[in-house]
Amino acid sequence: MKHSVPQARRRDQRLPVLLAIGIGLAGGLVLAGPLNDLLKGDVFKQGQELLNPFTAWIGAGDQDLLVMGTDRGSNTDVIATVRIKDGVTKITQVPRDTYIESPDYGPLKINALYSLGGPKAVKAELASHLGRPLSHHILVDLALVRRLGDALGGLEVTVPKRMYYNDYSQKLFIDLQPGPQTLKGKDLEGFLRFRHDEMGDIGRLERQKLAVQALFNKLTRPETILRLPQLMGLAGQDLKTDLGPMEIGGLITAIAGTKLEIEQLPGVPNYRNGISYWDVRWPAPASTSNDTNNNRYRFLF
Repeated sequence: MKHSVPQARRRDQRLPVLLAIGIGLAGGLVLAGPLNDLLKGDVFKQGQELLNPFTAWIGAGDQDLLVMGTDRGSNTDVIATVRIKDGVTKITQVPRDTYIESPDYGPLKINALYSLGGPKAVKAELASHLGRPLSHHILVDLALVRRLGDALGGLEVTVPKRMYYNDYSQKLFIDLQPGPQTLKGKDLEGFLRFRHDEMGDIGRLERQKLAVQALFNKLTRPETILRLPQLMGLAGQDLKTDLGPMEIGGLITAIAGTKLEIEQLPGVPNYRNGISYWDVRWPAPASTSNDTNNNRYRFLF
């Protein structure tokens, strides 16, 4: 006997499909002409009204985006800020062991802050040190990076050294040889998670930088932008953000015409009460004279 599906449920099931179709059509529209010209605003010239649907992040140079990555746990093993301005996408890595004195939670490593106060607490802490607000956030499980790498045909990186480590409790098995290669699946995951060398977390940041550069090169290709709906469909529960789907598309297309710069917050290792920390030398506060303009860039969803 067949059972009818409630109309509301059918609408809920159609929503992801309709959303994907909408993003796909928008992506095709963006790619219908020279990408750099389209990213400046109008799709059609001579007074026609149809606009580039991915402009949510175009020109939003005074907004910083917080990116966090988890490693199958509640702590954020990857913390970085992203700013797009003057043709440059600048990523600032924050070491996970950075020592902070949170007004709400006391002294701790910054990678524990998300589990205590969520993205709001992390954004407030970094904003106070960087001297500018962080408007949005993205939280990614590293398992998604692995799936994205597979969907993109792997990431081309140069493995800097022999990397070998087995952890049966975490089902983590790493066995990589040095040299240029295309990493997929568990090899890519191992490359991102490996910390067992003399440089500890700082060495891991360097390897993350290599992977981010490779991912940047893949994501900013026109053929990849056309596949945004498919790639976003891989995310599932491994991607949590306050950005709407069209804003994510806008973020990636905004990055497409830029040069990538990655820096790590400088500092020195230190011990407090027998616990190792990273004492960051925070930069001088940036000017916030244009922050009043941020209200122009709102969610599309």
